[in-house]
Amino acid sequence: MTTGLVSPEIIVGLDLGSTKVSAVVGEVDADGITVLGVGSVPCRGLRKGVVSNIEWTVRAIREAVDAAQTMAGVEIDTVYAGVAGSHIRSLSSDGVCAIAGREVTRADVERVLEGARAIPVDADRMILHVLPREYVVDNQDGIRDPIGMSGVRLQARVNLVTAATSCVQNVVRCVERCGLDVADVVLEPLASADAVVSEDEKEIGVAVVDIGGGTTDLLIYADGGIAHTSVIPAGGNNITSDVAAGLRTPMAEAERLKRNYGCALGRMIGDDEEIEVPGVGGHAPRRAARRLLSDIIEPRCEEIFHEIRRRMEETGLLERVSAGAVLTGGANLMEGMAECGEEILGMPVRMGFPVEIRGLVQLVQGPQYATGVGLVRYGAWQLEEARARAAETTGERPRETQARPARTRGGFIDWFRAAF
Repeated sequence: MTTGLVSPEIIVGLDLGSTKVSAVVGEVDADGITVLGVGSVPCRGLRKGVVSNIEWTVRAIREAVDAAQTMAGVEIDTVYAGVAGSHIRSLSSDGVCAIAGREVTRADVERVLEGARAIPVDADRMILHVLPREYVVDNQDGIRDPIGMSGVRLQARVNLVTAATSCVQNVVRCVERCGLDVADVVLEPLASADAVVSEDEKEIGVAVVDIGGGTTDLLIYADGGIAHTSVIPAGGNNITSDVAAGLRTPMAEAERLKRNYGCALGRMIGDDEEIEVPGVGGHAPRRAARRLLSDIIEPRCEEIFHEIRRRMEETGLLERVSAGAVLTGGANLMEGMAECGEEILGMPVRMGFPVEIRGLVQLVQGPQYATGVGLVRYGAWQLEEARARAAETTGERPRETQARPARTRGGFIDWFRAAF
């Protein structure tokens, strides 16, 4: 990622997952993002992406941030927090405005996006993001970035991402109880996608499948823009529960067996492979065929991928996902996940690893850190946008930067401070 920042800035992404909380510290300068530190700790305070225990969540955030800032050698006071869960919804909207000076400016784009978000939502919900799919200048459609184009009428076709207000407020309060400020609240699958998907894949159509502990997030790009977002209330924890019940072993041991020996396709395992299964309630460990573990895991993985395919078919976007699917999230660390996905989705499937970063790359080279890295990239983009707006206000010509019109902040923090 190319930025227009002159002096280095420290940005921290805070990924609040159902099984872990991780913090990624990045330094952003004109050459890109350098990862300085990472902190990751288990967390039992969230359930399906929603805060269920404030104290446990606060403790996990504090430990993860302390570990990250110790490794990075910097003091952390502001973070970009991720939010996810089955309360996330997506809907389409259009906005129209007149072009003020016959040439589209950033102010015109902001006005048309404000018009697109001016639709009624339930009292207990809020608009988290306004995600432009395309712009129309007069009668010319399919425009990604209209700034600088001539015309009299600007239209925006967008996806609005809404969230339960109370769920987002609980995330902010947990972070603030750790003595930290929240720069912005970001949809986690949006951050994950930005960290692992290339611009070419977005152009020809790609699906990002983030299988976390409590939920599975689906985000579809078509024609370079975000065409669909949805959340499936099932994830890696459901697989772990099935293993614990099927093998009669504690949940912690079931998680370990799933990660170390689990496989989403039984035919990839030899008939003679065995594993040791710890007993529960004082029973002695016993030997079992590894194929038995796979027979428990495979149906749940197939269920998740079948639901992903069904939602793609419902939206009519299945045929437009020409680049296939990209898997992120810790649950995809199991053997055979990509192969299982290819069989059911009927398209190429690959694992998603964070790209375009430097520094301690080896610490975040895994699908489980895609969200944390993506949050840092989002923060870098926000700083770049703020600099461009300031340059326009003062009349200066901004330096060439990599524009990202596909993401626009929902203004939640400003709304939250005004309301409370």
